[in-house]
Amino acid sequence: MTTEQFDVLLVGGGLMGAAVASELRAADPGMRILIADGGPVIGAVPGQHLHDVAEPEIWERYNHRVASGVQGFYTGVEPSPSVGESVADAEPGMYHLSSLGESADDMPAASLAWNAGGMGVHWTAATPSPWGAEIPDFLDAAEWRGDLARAAELLRVNPLPFPPTVAGRAMADAVGAVFAGADAPERGIQPMPMAANPDTAGVLRRTAPNVIFAPIADPARDPRCTLRTGMRVTRLLHADGRVHGARLEDVRSGAIRTVHAAATVVCADTIRSPQLLFASGIRPPALGRYLNEHAFLTGRVLADPERLGFDLASLPVQAEGETMLEHYWQPHSGTRQPFQFQISTQVRTAEDGTHLAYQVGLGVYIPTELRAENRLEFSEQETDATGMPRITVRFSWNESDRARIEQGRKVQREVAEALGPFDPETESALLDPGCSLHFTGTMRMGTGEDGTSVCDPGCRVWGFENLFAAGNGVVPTALVCNSTLTGMTTAVRAARSVLARLG
Repeated sequence: MTTEQFDVLLVGGGLMGAAVASELRAADPGMRILIADGGPVIGAVPGQHLHDVAEPEIWERYNHRVASGVQGFYTGVEPSPSVGESVADAEPGMYHLSSLGESADDMPAASLAWNAGGMGVHWTAATPSPWGAEIPDFLDAAEWRGDLARAAELLRVNPLPFPPTVAGRAMADAVGAVFAGADAPERGIQPMPMAANPDTAGVLRRTAPNVIFAPIADPARDPRCTLRTGMRVTRLLHADGRVHGARLEDVRSGAIRTVHAAATVVCADTIRSPQLLFASGIRPPALGRYLNEHAFLTGRVLADPERLGFDLASLPVQAEGETMLEHYWQPHSGTRQPFQFQISTQVRTAEDGTHLAYQVGLGVYIPTELRAENRLEFSEQETDATGMPRITVRFSWNESDRARIEQGRKVQREVAEALGPFDPETESALLDPGCSLHFTGTMRMGTGEDGTSVCDPGCRVWGFENLFAAGNGVVPTALVCNSTLTGMTTAVRAARSVLARLG
């Protein structure tokens, strides 16, 4: 068994881990950083978004999955095959929790990424900003705005990735009319910001971990940073309120090594971060609790060109490899308009290139109440396919949630019928819990050790002086918007706290 010494251990090499590494390196070029990521690498470049890989077979498989797989927007998803008793020989990719041996009947569509870079190589890159009750009210407002701006910089957020077409503008006007009077100032329909930017050929490239922190793709660029993929952190080693190291296991060979670090940041994901703490005997009362995600109502409508006043034949089509022509969002405005609409468009064509329809996707994100009883339970005896404590998901919608869902159906229908003929029986569906993949709350921050939070506003885990958390699980509020940009603010905060701790 070998032992190594680092200044900082980052558990997880996804977007959040890459952001923490980037912030630490910018502040201290000499800091020794270890990034440990349990999953195998997909393709030749660690941490690269699958939309942008060079290997044709991977690129084609990704584009098929993004339209119909577990990270797709629409129904018809089947659980990914079980990996069996161990992930040692599992193909990298997305897996339902049940496929990894967890008990997830209450959240059957919940999925995890089993690959280096985590969800950061799969995500859609949508980055709308949180607003209102989505922003923790106990944080300093000016500091929060700075953290949000820095999070957007790290993600390379582009406010206009898909320029609007004539049809898109007409569609947006029609949707805006539905919400007239309900929108808060500057909260009307608008282009969806995305962490996607054109390269020199005009192809939109998604921000992935390798973009945020380049040494993830090329470790030779930073000899003071070590990336270990296929190395699962199975235990944090601690005593007297300090984490002094971690136990790492090679997923394929089973070889064990121990590392020491002056500070540790757990940024695996909303499911596996609390799982690691539990396995390590670090168990604040709120660990795994307050699991939250918005309900997801999907839908589509074929817009009526005559009604909206555009020429279907003159429209461009979506670029090769893109699933949409345009991307908009209709933000929520609190209680008077509680829904986020995620609106994608595409031109459907015949084999000869003839334009058949302008299709508008109408995804509706519906807020659900924060409740401690929505939680992850971890077994003391059983393990999952990764060798970690087996998880049982406890999740349900209460009466208020279901009432909002029914209200969302009505609003979705009103929006759709403003665009064209719409049959909610065939063109709308409420997706199973877990399908949004926007999980939050299981490592939530708070203001005191009162049993309702896992870490403080600086992302330091209660009871420990050098253990920090980052990621969507740290978000303490119920989100309506996509979670990544909000979650990224916790990486900014965690990095700042580590730097303060290490001086």
